[in-house]
Amino acid sequence: MRRRRRIVTTPCRPDTRLADRDSAVLAFCSNDYLGLAAEPAIADAIRRGSERWGSGSGASHLVSGHYAPHETLEQRLAAFTGMDDALYFSTGYMANIGVMPALVGRGDAIFADKLNHASLVDGALLSRAELIRYPHCDLQALAARLAASDAPRKLIVTDGVFSMDGDIAPLPELLALAEAHQAWLLVDDAHGFGVLGPQGRGCLAHFGLASPRLIYMGTLGKAAGVSGAFVAGQRDVIDWLLNKARSYIFTTGAPPMLAEGLLTALDLIGQGDERRTHLNALIARFKAGLKLKRWQLLPSDTPIQPLVIGDNHEALAISRALDSEGLWVPAIRPPTVPKGSARLRIVLSAAHSTAQVDRLVDTLTRLETLQA
Repeated sequence: MRRRRRIVTTPCRPDTRLADRDSAVLAFCSNDYLGLAAEPAIADAIRRGSERWGSGSGASHLVSGHYAPHETLEQRLAAFTGMDDALYFSTGYMANIGVMPALVGRGDAIFADKLNHASLVDGALLSRAELIRYPHCDLQALAARLAASDAPRKLIVTDGVFSMDGDIAPLPELLALAEAHQAWLLVDDAHGFGVLGPQGRGCLAHFGLASPRLIYMGTLGKAAGVSGAFVAGQRDVIDWLLNKARSYIFTTGAPPMLAEGLLTALDLIGQGDERRTHLNALIARFKAGLKLKRWQLLPSDTPIQPLVIGDNHEALAISRALDSEGLWVPAIRPPTVPKGSARLRIVLSAAHSTAQVDRLVDTLTRLETLQA
């Protein structure tokens, strides 16, 4: 159960070197879905940004730490996601623990999917609103809980793409319930932004959704390849968050040079249909090629491909066996996932080749046979 870190000595890429190994490993664990984390154009934009703006912002955004590239980035993110306005946070975790306490409090109710990310759970607890959880993607159970609540303000909270299962939330149905019960719908699209929807505009665009009841959070350290996060929505909602979200108000603004890099990343995401086409082909190839008898590959059409082993010890053993063959696929155990569902969280990237994915498929197939 004890976690440990491994020291990476190369840029983020499939062919990775680690301090505890003499030879390179092929990594299938990074959330760098489009292969932008080591993109030279982004690194060059950050370099030029450091020459123009220096290394730090010097203060919180509301004092003197809000720079021109921050403002431009927020405007671009709002337009890209089809929202009125956006607010740039230093991390996705800070965004989630800031938004919920700013929107609801004592006497209100938050309705949360049981498999939501830990940052959403923590944000709900910090709000002091009643936390009402519903079984994973169970719309009937959620409808019953909404109908039974007399809270004056209701907030439905869900991942867009669930980080450990890789499935996509039923957002059209969730939005219909939000509108029927006069609730907000907060969507954490950490793993959908840049990957799903036309031009990678995210899971709301994937379903063609728009509503004043929607609040959208996207992270910028995964498919965007840099760092940070943003929350987008109606202009008055974003203005409220700017004045009420404690994790935004009471922290030093991110370095403006990162915002310069993110502006380039946003261009590459919008122009990244070729990357997404290649990524989707890899996903289909992996799913079609993996023939299993005991282990279970969960249904997912996203880059997150969870292979459920079940037992903690076996999951760790398989992860170590892969490592010995030069494949880096960490084992995920409880409490990150439910008890009895220890798994390999396999993550594909547009930076992978078909030959690399085939190598993983062949190795997993052989290891399952040896473990039988």
